[in-house]
Amino acid sequence: MAVPKRRTSRANTRHRRAQWKATAPTLTPCPCPRRETVVPHRACPHCGLYQGRQILDVP
Repeated sequence: MAVPKRRTSRANTRHRRAQWKATAPTLTPCPCPRRETVVPHRACPHCGLYQGRQILDVP
């Protein structure tokens, strides 16, 4: 198993970690008339629709 000879410097560590970026989740409009944005492949929490079918009972 390979073992590093030297400790990675703080600058190199931070330079490497700076490339990790958080991305905003992809949102798609719900097919209901309100056009709420929802995460893909999930039922709409506002109306309970999934692919045009009523899945959840939302009051």
